[in-house]
Amino acid sequence: MTSVDEATRAKLRKLHDHLAATAERPVERTASAHLGEAEAVAGDVADDPNVAPAVVKSRIETVSNLLSNVEKTGDDAADKHVERARELVAELLSSE
Repeated sequence: MTSVDEATRAKLRKLHDHLAATAERPVERTASAHLGEAEAVAGDVADDPNVAPAVVKSRIETVSNLLSNVEKTGDDAADKHVERARELVAELLSSE
Protein backbone atom coordinates (compact mmCIF):
# COMPACT_ATOMS: atom_id res chain seq x y z
CA MET A 1 0.00 0.00 0.00
CA THR A 2 1.33 3.40 -1.00
CA SER A 3 1.33 6.04 1.70
CA VAL A 4 0.42 9.71 1.55
CA ASP A 5 3.50 11.96 1.55
CA GLU A 6 4.05 14.66 4.17
CA ALA A 7 3.50 17.55 1.72
CA THR A 8 0.06 16.16 0.90
CA ARG A 9 -0.68 15.64 4.59
CA ALA A 10 0.23 19.28 5.27
CA LYS A 11 -2.16 20.42 2.53
CA LEU A 12 -4.91 18.19 3.94
CA ARG A 13 -4.43 19.75 7.38
CA LYS A 14 -4.49 23.27 5.89
CA LEU A 15 -7.64 22.42 3.94
CA HIS A 16 -9.33 21.18 7.09
CA ASP A 17 -8.18 24.27 9.02
CA HIS A 18 -9.65 26.65 6.42
CA LEU A 19 -12.94 24.79 6.40
CA ALA A 20 -13.03 24.67 10.21
CA ALA A 21 -12.42 28.42 10.33
CA THR A 22 -15.67 29.02 8.45
CA ALA A 23 -17.55 27.44 11.36
CA GLU A 24 -16.40 30.34 13.53
CA ARG A 25 -17.94 32.89 11.15
CA PRO A 26 -21.53 34.07 10.65
CA VAL A 27 -22.14 32.05 7.48
CA GLU A 28 -25.39 31.77 5.54
CA ARG A 29 -27.31 28.62 6.54
CA THR A 30 -27.15 26.64 3.28
CA ALA A 31 -23.47 27.44 2.79
CA SER A 32 -22.85 26.45 6.40
CA ALA A 33 -24.34 22.99 5.84
CA HIS A 34 -22.11 22.33 2.82
CA LEU A 35 -19.06 23.73 4.57
CA GLY A 36 -19.69 21.65 7.68
CA GLU A 37 -19.91 18.47 5.65
CA ALA A 38 -16.78 19.41 3.67
CA GLU A 39 -14.96 20.07 6.94
CA ALA A 40 -15.93 16.63 8.27
CA VAL A 41 -14.79 14.86 5.10
CA ALA A 42 -11.50 16.78 5.00
CA GLY A 43 -10.96 16.10 8.69
CA ASP A 44 -11.38 12.36 8.17
CA VAL A 45 -8.45 12.18 5.78
CA ALA A 46 -6.35 14.85 7.49
CA ASP A 47 -6.47 12.96 10.79
CA ASP A 48 -5.97 9.42 9.48
CA PRO A 49 -2.27 8.47 9.49
CA ASN A 50 -2.99 5.31 7.48
CA VAL A 51 -5.24 6.73 4.80
CA ALA A 52 -4.57 5.47 1.28
CA PRO A 53 -3.94 7.90 -1.59
CA ALA A 54 -7.01 6.58 -3.45
CA VAL A 55 -9.17 7.40 -0.43
CA VAL A 56 -7.66 10.89 -0.22
CA LYS A 57 -8.49 11.48 -3.88
CA SER A 58 -12.07 10.29 -3.44
CA ARG A 59 -12.63 12.41 -0.33
CA ILE A 60 -11.08 15.52 -1.89
CA GLU A 61 -13.36 15.08 -4.90
CA THR A 62 -16.26 15.00 -2.41
CA VAL A 63 -14.99 18.19 -0.77
CA SER A 64 -14.73 19.79 -4.22
CA ASN A 65 -18.31 18.83 -4.99
CA LEU A 66 -19.52 20.24 -1.67
CA LEU A 67 -17.62 23.49 -2.21
CA SER A 68 -19.17 23.82 -5.67
CA ASN A 69 -22.48 24.36 -3.87
CA VAL A 70 -21.14 27.40 -2.01
CA GLU A 71 -21.17 30.64 -3.97
CA LYS A 72 -21.01 33.18 -1.16
CA THR A 73 -21.16 32.70 2.57
CA GLY A 74 -22.39 36.15 3.55
CA ASP A 75 -19.11 36.80 5.39
CA ASP A 76 -15.95 38.19 3.77
CA ALA A 77 -13.55 36.32 6.07
CA ALA A 78 -15.36 33.02 5.47
CA ASP A 79 -15.34 33.68 1.72
CA LYS A 80 -11.53 34.00 1.88
CA HIS A 81 -11.26 30.68 3.72
CA VAL A 82 -13.50 29.05 1.11
CA GLU A 83 -11.36 30.52 -1.69
CA ARG A 84 -8.19 29.13 -0.11
CA ALA A 85 -9.89 25.77 0.47
CA ARG A 86 -10.79 25.62 -3.23
CA GLU A 87 -7.18 26.39 -4.16
CA LEU A 88 -5.93 23.60 -1.90
CA VAL A 89 -8.47 21.17 -3.39
CA ALA A 90 -7.23 22.04 -6.88
CA GLU A 91 -3.61 21.53 -5.78
CA LEU A 92 -4.41 18.20 -4.16
CA LEU A 93 -6.34 16.93 -7.18
CA SER A 94 -3.69 18.08 -9.66
CA SER A 95 -0.96 16.24 -7.80
CA GLU A 96 -2.72 12.90 -8.30
